[in-house]
Amino acid sequence: MDEKTLQFYRSNAQSYADWAKAPSTRLRGFLALLPLGGSVLELGCGAGNHSAVMLEAGFKVRATDGSPEMAEIAARRLGHPVEALLFDELDGREAYDGIWASACLLHVPRDELGGILTRIHRALKPSGVFYASFKIGEGDGRDNLGRYYNYPSLGWLQATYAAAGAWDPLTSDTSVIQSFDATPANMLHLVVRKTAA
Repeated sequence: MDEKTLQFYRSNAQSYADWAKAPSTRLRGFLALLPLGGSVLELGCGAGNHSAVMLEAGFKVRATDGSPEMAEIAARRLGHPVEALLFDELDGREAYDGIWASACLLHVPRDELGGILTRIHRALKPSGVFYASFKIGEGDGRDNLGRYYNYPSLGWLQATYAAAGAWDPLTSDTSVIQSFDATPANMLHLVVRKTAA
């Protein structure tokens, strides 16, 4: 994790949580791919809006965020435990039916993303489903708040995913969002399934 980015979220946890938008419209489609009541790991849960939907739908949710301050806010809002967990601390093996990572892996330094994807692949059960979203670009950099972004192209991401494990692609689409720093961003949304052994 980029230390400067992590410190931003630690220092601005409350204002970011208050800004947090409605849950992604893609979440229901993701959950429909999982067994009823299945186990889901959320990485970078922020204020907990997505975990709230998953819990309400009856899934077993392990909610996590890299910022202890954000995790505390989310746990309070959810009435459910939220762990402070950095991506490189994920060490589960075949533990989850699904992993949801909305707008969080986009902060992983490019040379570290492959290793994090390997951990995610390992943590999924065979045929487990993984959603992640990224800000599209052609090279990493920082926004005007100092947050690091890996700004990948689709081709670069596909190669990085492939090197991390065997996946079956399910869906890939784009959208334009308004970022926390009030600038528009082109988002890439990827849903893949861990190839069954």
